[in-house]
Amino acid sequence: MARRDDRVVQQVADRIRELRKAHGLTQEALYEDTGLHIKNIESKGINMTISSIAILCEYFDISFEEFFKGIAPSRNLNL
Repeated sequence: MARRDDRVVQQVADRIRELRKAHGLTQEALYEDTGLHIKNIESKGINMTISSIAILCEYFDISFEEFFKGIAPSRNLNL
C-alpha cells in the first residue's frame, strides 16, 4: 500500500505558492515558464516528483535546502 504524508504535501504546496507570489507570478505564468501544472499542486495537493521540485528550485534560483527549510514530515506515519 502506498503511503503519503499529507502534511508534507501541503507544506510543499504552500512553499510553491509562497515562492510564486513573492515573485509576482500567477499559476498560469509559472506553468508557461516551467511546464508544471501548479494549479493542481496548490489546490488539489498533488504529490510532486523530485524532478519537478528541481525545476522549481532552478527557476527560483534556490537550493533544495532552501526549498525544504521548515518542511518536516509527520511523526506518526505508522510505517
